Amino acid sequence: MREHYALGLERDRLVESTGLLEFERTKQIVLRQLPAPPAVIADIGGGPGAYALWLAELGYHVVHRDLMPLHVEQLRQTAVGNARIETGVCDARQLDIESQSVDAALLLGPLYHLDRRKDRLQALAELRRVIRSGGPVFVAAISRWAARMDGILRLRLYETMPGVEAELSGVERTGRLPALEPGAFCGYTHRPSHLRGELRAAGLQSIDVVSVEGPAYLLADLPERLADDEARRVVLETAEALERVPELLGVGTHLLAIARVP
Repeated sequence: MREHYALGLERDRLVESTGLLEFERTKQIVLRQLPAPPAVIADIGGGPGAYALWLAELGYHVVHRDLMPLHVEQLRQTAVGNARIETGVCDARQLDIESQSVDAALLLGPLYHLDRRKDRLQALAELRRVIRSGGPVFVAAISRWAARMDGILRLRLYETMPGVEAELSGVERTGRLPALEPGAFCGYTHRPSHLRGELRAAGLQSIDVVSVEGPAYLLADLPERLADDEARRVVLETAEALERVPELLGVGTHLLAIARVP
């Protein structure tokens, strides 16, 4: 995981193609439940700070934390002089944030890399600790079928990585996504029901689990569609219309759970 993020690729991931779709849809979903600014929002595992910068522009105060020093430094460089953003290096399982000191929290990355259930529950419990009662929590997970749908069907990795399809049964059985080459992404993938169960086990009140991208990320001309106002509207509205269809939850690459602190 550290080897992958040390490459610095995360800085531009959310401004290109499928990453841009993920970014726009996540913002759309989060805005439905966020308290009004100037509430304090914890952005845990916030990477180079795309969401932190967006929230600060909206008038929120953001407490940003990430495990990678590179990401924290990238945000500091981008957010120079922005008094609404406070950042630092921290593990999601042991936050250096005071209890009940924030109004809402985003956990949009750490569950991708915690392949032990007890570690995922610890990260969720830390969110519950730092958020004031009634505050919303937004938790992202990778769909259990993302490796097949994105890696094999969309990216056709079988053409450049012979034998990659043999990994699918293990990924879909255990959730563990191995790095296919040095520096490649690796992580953990969820079934929607398992994600809901982990929220409940951590003492959070589950409100919703939605598909972020739906099937739209499979479009070969997605960048062109997102660059056109009318086509972009259709893509986003279609993803929204399908986001809660039970049979389609796992089709998109990301799940987003919305919960609340009792």
